Amino acid sequence: MTILPALIVAALAIFTEPIATRAAQPQTTALRLYVFDCGTLEGDPVRFNLTREEMATTDMSVACYLVVHPRGTLIWDAGAVPDRDVTSENQRTRHHIVLPNTERYVTLTKSLKTQLGEAGHAASDVTYLALSHYHWDHTANANAFARATWLVRQVEKDAMFATKPPDLVQRSTFDALAKSKSVIITTDDYDVFRDGSVVIKSAPGHTPGHQVLYVKLAKTGAVLLSGDLYHYPEERTLDRVPTFEFDADQTRRTRRAVDVFLKTSGAQLWIQHDFAANARLKKSPAFYD
Repeated sequence: MTILPALIVAALAIFTEPIATRAAQPQTTALRLYVFDCGTLEGDPVRFNLTREEMATTDMSVACYLVVHPRGTLIWDAGAVPDRDVTSENQRTRHHIVLPNTERYVTLTKSLKTQLGEAGHAASDVTYLALSHYHWDHTANANAFARATWLVRQVEKDAMFATKPPDLVQRSTFDALAKSKSVIITTDDYDVFRDGSVVIKSAPGHTPGHQVLYVKLAKTGAVLLSGDLYHYPEERTLDRVPTFEFDADQTRRTRRAVDVFLKTSGAQLWIQHDFAANARLKKSPAFYD
C-alpha cells in the first residue's frame, strides 16, 4: 500500500458510524437541538480562495447550539460577540471586533444569554461546553460556561493557553476555562451522553484539535454540525480551502472522510457559517427533535 492511500484510509476510519463506548442506553425522544442566531459576520472571499463572482453571498452566519438531553445539556460554540458588548437587545447592531492582527465586523440582534433564557435555560445550568475550535468567532461567550464541564482535546487546549497563542484567538473570551472542570478527549469519537445520540468527532485541519458534532434526532434525523470544516457552500462545491488553515492537506483528508461518513450515516451536513442555509433553520425558542 502506498503512503497516500494509507493516510486516506486512516482518515476515513475516524468517521465510522458512532458507537457508544459504554453500555448503550435506550434512544430518547426527548433529545432537542436549539439553534441560536449569534450574528452575521462580514466575510472576505480572498481568505477562502474564492471570488465574489463565485459566491451567492460573502456574509457568514454565526450559529451557536444547545443540545438538551435527559442526562444534561451541551453548548456547542459560543458566538462571535461577547454578551457584555450587547447593549441593545432586539436591535440590529454592527460590532467592530479588533483582533491582534486584523479586524472584523459582526451584526447582532440579541445576546446569547437572552436567547438561552427564552429557551428556558441559563448558562450556569449547562452541563457541558464544547467548542468546534479556538477561533474568536466561536469562543466569545465561553467564559459564561466556566461552571460547565469543558470537553476538549489536549492539542487544542494547549494552543489556547500557549504563551504565544495562534492567530484569530481572543484569549480574554475563554480565560475562565483554565479553571473549569474538563474532560480531555483522547478518542476520535466522544459519546457525550453514552447512548450514541450526541457524538463529538475529531475533524483536524482547520485547527489541530478541530471537531464536529453529530446529533441523532428522533424526528429530524441525524445532523452533523460542521464547525469550520467549511465556511461557505462554495468551498465544498468548488473544492477550495481557506488560506489560514493549520494544515490544509489535513483539512482535505478530513473533508473526504466526512463525505464518506455522511453517506454511511445518512446525516445532514449543517455548515454553520452558511448564511442562506442557516437563515432557513428555525431559531430558538423553537427546536429540532
